[in-house]
Amino acid sequence: MNFVFISPNFPENYWMFCRGLKKHGATVLAIVDCPYDSLNKQLKEHIDECYVVPSLEDYDALVRAMGYFTYRYGKIDWVESNNEYWLAQDARLRRDFHITTGITIDHIADYQSKSRMKQFYAEASIPTARWQMADTAENAIRFAQTYGYPIICKPDVGVGASSTYKLNSEQEIRDCFANGFSQPMLIEEYIPGTCFTFDGITNSKKEIQFATSHHYVGSIMDSVNSQDSIGCYSLIDIPADILEIGTRCVRAFPTRSRFFHFEFFRLQEDRDGLGKRGDILGLEVNMRPPGGFLPDMINYANQFDIYDIWAQVMIEDHVLIPPHERRSCAFSGRRDNVAYAHTEFEISNRYGRHLKMMQRLPKALASAMGNTVSVAVFDTMEEVQEFFSYTLEKKHETTGSDL
Repeated sequence: MNFVFISPNFPENYWMFCRGLKKHGATVLAIVDCPYDSLNKQLKEHIDECYVVPSLEDYDALVRAMGYFTYRYGKIDWVESNNEYWLAQDARLRRDFHITTGITIDHIADYQSKSRMKQFYAEASIPTARWQMADTAENAIRFAQTYGYPIICKPDVGVGASSTYKLNSEQEIRDCFANGFSQPMLIEEYIPGTCFTFDGITNSKKEIQFATSHHYVGSIMDSVNSQDSIGCYSLIDIPADILEIGTRCVRAFPTRSRFFHFEFFRLQEDRDGLGKRGDILGLEVNMRPPGGFLPDMINYANQFDIYDIWAQVMIEDHVLIPPHERRSCAFSGRRDNVAYAHTEFEISNRYGRHLKMMQRLPKALASAMGNTVSVAVFDTMEEVQEFFSYTLEKKHETTGSDL
């Protein structure tokens, strides 16, 4: 099998996908937009050849790279980046080089358009926040008058929580729309609920080969826009309702031979027209691995290699995962602008045997994940909750009477 992997050097952990592919017999061909000498040693050891392009935005350069690989190795069987930013480009290359595996260009909108996602959720009888497309402030204001404040405003196509706003008044809506947007914006009612995921890998028959669930501590939107603390943790066991609704999503969306990352809300209160407290609403769909440290967190929680499991499913279309102990892996992201009650040194001393990593993040990643992150593994959910209480506890402000 000839497998072209686009940008296996970023994110940094993606070289491990190439390791898995190589282990299971694929000829691994890489396309990167950085000097070959700058690639890490592990990536170089697990690819058969690398083609350097000036920019991954340069489609003609990608076509030349694919043409060279086809001339040198024969027909390309797979092309994949596992990166949301390049999904459309991956699909375009599949079409132009007659590659029948992976997402086709006509299905890209199903994965990347939030309004299209809502329609798929509806077809699967999964409720979502009520929404509409809005190109003017007046449209958004009328929507808010119907469903109440606050409302959420976000691009129909976007990565992560960038350009996503929580608008609390008519004036905030007008200010938000004042400068215009480069693409249509989707507005939806604000949902008071906790956010969680259903993550996993499917084969070509949409059969789930592995699945897990992560719950967020804090809001990704608030983490990006307000620089709040953020965290998430994996569940040791997937609750029946999450497994059931996640499986319905896998069947409803075009999920063949993919990593999937579905996001949901669980209502914290009764909501007229939507559901009762505890009900689940669909949020977003991503046909890629969960972001940040989550693939590594899956490994820590399950004591296996998720990169290898993905590669085996892509090549052999199935995997048999032996029985294994499941634990919970927790990620805590702290901000430089927040005064915390405990230092990183104290966290390290307290959770030393549980910690898998503690590090500073570069600016590009810190915006969504925090400036300093700690990742730890625990046997019980009580330990997980205590970990977040300790690592994200803020200092109590002192008053003049204390002086």
